[in-house]
Amino acid sequence: MDSQPGLSLGLSASSPAAPLSDNSVSWRFRHPKEEEEEEYNGETINFMDQRVKRKIEGHQQPCFPSKRVAVDSSVGWWNQPLGVADPEIFEIMEKEKRRQFKGIELIASENFVCRAVMEALGSHLSNKYSEGMPGAKYYTGNQYIDEIELLCCQRALLAFDLHPNNWGVNVQPYSCTSANFAVYTGMLHPGDRIMGLDSPSGGHLSHGYYTHGGKKVSAASIFFETLPYKVNPQSGYIDYDKLEEKAMDFRPKILICGGSSYPREWDYARFRQVADKCGAVLMCDMAHISGLVAAKEVASPFDYCDIVTSTTHKSLRGPRGGIIFYRRGAKPRRQGFALNHGEDNNYDLEEKINFALYPSLQGGPHNNHIAALAIALKQVATPEYKAYMQQVKRNAQALASALLRRNFRLVTGGTDNHLLLWDLTALGLIDRNYEKVCEACHITLNKCAIYGSISPGGVRIGTPAMTSRGCLEEDFETIADFLLRAAQITSIVQREHGKSCKDFLKGLENNKDISELRNRVETFSSQFAMPGFDT
Repeated sequence: MDSQPGLSLGLSASSPAAPLSDNSVSWRFRHPKEEEEEEYNGETINFMDQRVKRKIEGHQQPCFPSKRVAVDSSVGWWNQPLGVADPEIFEIMEKEKRRQFKGIELIASENFVCRAVMEALGSHLSNKYSEGMPGAKYYTGNQYIDEIELLCCQRALLAFDLHPNNWGVNVQPYSCTSANFAVYTGMLHPGDRIMGLDSPSGGHLSHGYYTHGGKKVSAASIFFETLPYKVNPQSGYIDYDKLEEKAMDFRPKILICGGSSYPREWDYARFRQVADKCGAVLMCDMAHISGLVAAKEVASPFDYCDIVTSTTHKSLRGPRGGIIFYRRGAKPRRQGFALNHGEDNNYDLEEKINFALYPSLQGGPHNNHIAALAIALKQVATPEYKAYMQQVKRNAQALASALLRRNFRLVTGGTDNHLLLWDLTALGLIDRNYEKVCEACHITLNKCAIYGSISPGGVRIGTPAMTSRGCLEEDFETIADFLLRAAQITSIVQREHGKSCKDFLKGLENNKDISELRNRVETFSSQFAMPGFDT
């Protein structure tokens, strides 16, 4: 057989007739000139033995060690613990661990994961590339990765009591923002219309947001046309009548319910009516309340919505990521809803959403995250998790009652879920200043918009994280005292040093009141266990 130019079979044996063994043959494409150079350099390449030897100044030197050479596994880069491999990063991580243990975590979107979730996140699953859906991966070697992803999907449906004939799920999104944009990409054309809750009213940026000056802030508003609905400025509740009026004029392709700072229940039945009237797909972003939904402690969007998205790291207590649920099967006949001519009676969401996520928007999924999510979802389906979510609600209501007894104003006057919004404007406090005082005292919460205020105006406070550490109602009474003391300190510093950021921060330096409150906070917080790691 004639040889092909540029293709050769390299034999390390000296004779063409030498027997072929695993360690004597290497296949590769080589240019004819490369063969001349190899002969000139006296080079021998043996890939199976992982040795490359070159003549350098009359001596043959190995470019990397042979696998046959005994290596002390305790000193190789591949087996060093973090403290040895990178002491700088290790020390910073240890400081963060101490901060979490000694502080009071009240950011509504944060939580503490268990040790099993951490182990999966830091596992060998990080090594594998797995672009595509289970059973149709771009790379080989994914049989066990597929098993993990399929199990995760099964557990996701079970956690929310969904039948696989009626609902499908994608667990690959890197975040809920990614999940939301995948829905838009799959369901819409550029320039199509979206309607969601206004960000200052408690909505999320990923639902579309632009400033009063017209600057488009989120990608949803850059690539699509967005128009928000709002809360009633007096009550703080969603104004459903005005929502319907706007929707009928705007005619969005997707109507979104769900937000990041709304402390009350969502009327999904009313949303469904509006969506049917204007011909919109109804989507819920339940990122903040997904744990409460799974535990059946709040109304379920699955009874009315076509698509449901969520983060996986807030009340679900899983790894940081996103998830998309979509309807399957036959569309139900709804009052006031007529199918367009030629429209299919079955949902066609699955292929559109999966294709939008990959290959349109993402590459390979994070397999370590998917395994960690599967672990968290297994916990979500237990009675212990339901009891946890019930305690989260009780703690939120206890904190709300404690603040109201101190004559503080809460948006909507209370909460139905895991968070509450404290309006600081009546106290004359600047939200960013109060946030800074709390941080200096090792209490973390975040400033947030209060609808109708010129500046954000308030703070958002959540109970899931400290409930995970074992706090009960009486503990949140103590936390309310800490929050009151932080407000008093903020007022004093603003009065004595000024409200501007520069002047106010100067007033926090060497502040004895802050040192005293920080010591109280650390003493209080250190008595509670920390999930996931030893302290």
